[in-house]
Order: sequence, then C-alpha cells, then structure tokens
Amino acid sequence: MNLITTTQGLEEAVAQLSKSDFVTVDTEFIRETTFWPELCLIQMASAGTTALVDALAPGIDLAPFFTLMADTGITKVFHAARQDIEIIFHLGNLIPEPVFDTQIAAMVCGFGDAISYDQLVARITGVHLDKSSRFTDWRRRPLSEKQLDYALADVTHLRDVYLYLQSRLQQEGRTDWVGEEIRILTARETYDTHPDDAWKRLKIRLRKPVELAVLQKVAAWRERAARERNVPRGRVLKDDTIQEIAQQQPRDAEALSRLRTIPKGWERSSHAQGLVEAINEALNIPKENLPRLPKHHNAPEGTGAAADVLKLLLKIIAEDHGVAAKVIASSDDIEQIALKGDAANVPALQGWRRELFGEKALQMIDGKIGIKFENRKIKTVQLD
Repeated sequence: MNLITTTQGLEEAVAQLSKSDFVTVDTEFIRETTFWPELCLIQMASAGTTALVDALAPGIDLAPFFTLMADTGITKVFHAARQDIEIIFHLGNLIPEPVFDTQIAAMVCGFGDAISYDQLVARITGVHLDKSSRFTDWRRRPLSEKQLDYALADVTHLRDVYLYLQSRLQQEGRTDWVGEEIRILTARETYDTHPDDAWKRLKIRLRKPVELAVLQKVAAWRERAARERNVPRGRVLKDDTIQEIAQQQPRDAEALSRLRTIPKGWERSSHAQGLVEAINEALNIPKENLPRLPKHHNAPEGTGAAADVLKLLLKIIAEDHGVAAKVIASSDDIEQIALKGDAANVPALQGWRRELFGEKALQMIDGKIGIKFENRKIKTVQLD
C-alpha cells in the first residue's frame, strides 16, 4: 500500500479524486497533549481511487488537499465530521463545502443516536471491521500495513454507506432534514470561537455579578494561554481552580498561593502574573457595568411532569417514523415547550421538526391528544 509522502504525490491523488462527484474523507490525529489536534494521516476515497497521505512527511505541502476540500463541485463525505472539520479549519482556514455526514444521516434514517462507524458499516454492508488498531499512536513512523489497512477502511466502506444513506434519504423525502443539521455543522462560528466566550463552556454556579466578571476574564485568559502554548486548557488552569478564583478573587500572587486548588509554587511561575492581571481587570469593573447573572426561572408546578410526558411522546414519534429522537428534539427543547408552549423558540417547533413532533407536543399540552396503551404498544389518541 502506497503512503503519499510528497506534495507531487498528493497533487496527483487529488487530480484523480476530483474526477468524482464525491470523496470520502477521514483523518487520524493526536490531541491528548495539545490544544490544537496534530494531524498525522489523511484518508480519502472516491468511486475508483483511494489515497493515504502522511501529513507528517517532511516538506509535504497540504495545499492540494485544502483545494479539494474547498471545491464546491465535490461532496465531502465524513462520519462524525466535527473533529475532522475542526482540523481542516485550523490548518487550512476553510470549512469543507458541501459536506455529507453519515452519522447525522444515519440518525435521520433510524439507526439510533450517534451510531459508530463500524456499527453502521456492519448494518449496511455486512462487513465487520477490525478495530484492533483503534488506539494507534499515529505520530510514530513507520506505520505498519495493518495500521494503514485500518485507516483506509475508514473511507473505503464509507463510499457504500454514503450511497445507501443518500438513496434512502431521497426515497423517504428526508434530504432536507439532514441539510438543517449540516448547516450547523459547517457554520464557521462552530469552530471560530472567541476567547471571550470561553466561560460559557464552564458549568459553574455563581451567586454575584462580580464572580461572573472574574469567571469571564479568567476563562478568556486561560483560552488565550492554551492556544498560544498549544496545550490543553487543563494544563494551564483546571476548571475547579477557575471556580475557586471566581469565588475567592485573589488580587495578588500571595493571595493566589493560599487557594486550595493552586499547586504549590505555581504563583511564582511566569504565567501567574497574567492570571492576576486578568482577575484585577474584572475586579476593577465599576459595579454598574458588571455582567448580569444568567436568570434561572423557577418552572411552574407541573412543568416537570409535562416534560416527562412530552419525552414519552417524542419516543413514540421517533419509533413510529424511524428517526433518532436526538435529531428531533433535545432535552432543552422539551423543557422549553413544557414551560412556554408555542412561545418557546426552539428547533423542535421549526421546520420539519414542528411538523413531525412540535405540533403534537403543543396539542398534548392543550389537552387535545393523549397517550394510551393498546395491544402491548403505547400510542397517541385524539381527545374530545
């Protein structure tokens, strides 16, 4: 099996792949010790061509690969595309277009929530993949034939999976359903997140606006530091440390050293000064300019029970139509509908989701439909 290690070899492979109207794509990478994933191997296949590209080969220029990813005349097929797209965005500053994600398509076609690639291949093609090389360190060279076979299988069988799912979506009139999910997946803002928004990923309960201000500044500082040093966020500062800093608000290195979650001596490191500056920047914000704490509304009595009934309705509809419940409505969608009814601004009350589930959910809240147990099966029933 030939492993492409030169720019010329990559150009020739891309020229062949570009003759097809679609190309299946996968990447192998390592990110345990870095902020940005380290791309190690690129696998691609079209109807009659396969290619394995050594992304770590000395002197190789991946520009032809990025040109292929930007070619709007060729559909790029991935399975669980988010991390692959993140790599392409970071290294090539582009989002592949157009994209087809077989994991999303499989959920719409009733294969369950977030089905794995090997399970999908087995169910569609009957082929059982050898996953023994799953935990390979893809940075090590040379790669064995077994490792290369494993990597290539991630795109060769994907061709058959794609063609099957594409045909089924067209037959069932659900192509647009996948399209809505793909638009979120390929939105630039999904990957181009600003450090000032880093605090939103933290699940930390706050009591005062000043605590939120400190959280925002410290989370942004950590995000920038992790990116600059190319290390995981936790290597810079752990989440529980950020929570303690937000609550205790140390103004100097000495106060920082007294925190339980700060490693001994860390306050004397080169990074401590930047952290202290971020904390003081937050503490110096005038009281009237402090950020407002997110509001947590207490749901009216009975809302929880209503949400539970709507979840049962969702399960019934998902099973009846052969669609993964996760694609139709999220838990947040359900809770918002139970709380606000038709005023809830959620995806489940928009487009095909409203037609499939949202309208029935609203009817159930209004007492127009109910649920009954008949012939060992749960069904919905119209009420007078």
